[in-house]
Amino acid sequence: MDPIGKKLLDVAKSQLGYTEKGDGYTKFGDWYAANIDGDHDSYFKTAPWCDMFLAWAADKAGVTEQAGQFASTVEHAEWFRKHDAWGTSPEPGALVFFDWNGSDDPDQIDHVGIVERVDGKTLHTIEANADGYKLMRKTRDMDSVVGFGYPGKIKVEAAPAAKYTPRHAAPAPTVDKVGAPAASTNTQEREHSAPDASLPAQEVVLGGILAFILCGTVALAAGRAAAAKAPTAAPIRVRKRGKHHRPATPVALPVDITPADLDAADAGTTVMPALSLAAAHEAEDREFWGRIAHLEEDSELAFWNSLHAEATDAEYAPAPGVR
Repeated sequence: MDPIGKKLLDVAKSQLGYTEKGDGYTKFGDWYAANIDGDHDSYFKTAPWCDMFLAWAADKAGVTEQAGQFASTVEHAEWFRKHDAWGTSPEPGALVFFDWNGSDDPDQIDHVGIVERVDGKTLHTIEANADGYKLMRKTRDMDSVVGFGYPGKIKVEAAPAAKYTPRHAAPAPTVDKVGAPAASTNTQEREHSAPDASLPAQEVVLGGILAFILCGTVALAAGRAAAAKAPTAAPIRVRKRGKHHRPATPVALPVDITPADLDAADAGTTVMPALSLAAAHEAEDREFWGRIAHLEEDSELAFWNSLHAEATDAEYAPAPGVR
């Protein structure tokens, strides 16, 4: 007997006698729609349920990977063929697929059940949706059999083994214990300690500390470089001829901006907010004239101003003989 099929048979026997409701509803189709169909289509609640019952039974028996979970008998048979678990020899526990027209074509399969017993060329089966409405035992001959699916022949890949972790390996020392004498351990603990540690625990911890210090140093240097780019004082705009000239008419500030607002902004930030080009120029000129106001009465400054004027006039005077 197929070992996986036996588990299916045990579940199937417990459901013998179940009948669908008047509208075709079955608990197996309802379960399939809720748990297997990705769209949760209500169609399955009243659909033909011979294969959906086997999907339900496989879930209850814990053998879904070997028995499959399908609503289509054609797709179920194809699944067994792809897994090299298909044949024509009857066997208890095998799933049996029928075509009522007697063909051997898997694409023409109409119905599926599970073989309970084989008596020569006679099959004793348990089938859902038998006679169109009931879960019951049936006696069949081989004339309408297309083939058999053998759940026990489905190869299931074993789950990867968990990586071995030594049970007696000592935890890594904390920073405050680096360099402290190692505590004594017995022979059994030493034998089960991790043999593939590439660095002593002390060197690993010291390496982590050095890496942390290095990262902090790089971050600090980057911060200092960024801070050095910020100007420490608002720049003063210098005219091309080397002198500042007061405008004949003071520059008008916006209605909601006063010189006091500009002073406050200049004192709070290293770069004056760009309120407008005219306002910025007025503020710069005002700061410059404020700084040199004490020089207005300086006779020496007057001398150099007159000298500069004479030099400028001479530079732009026409050459002799040129009109």
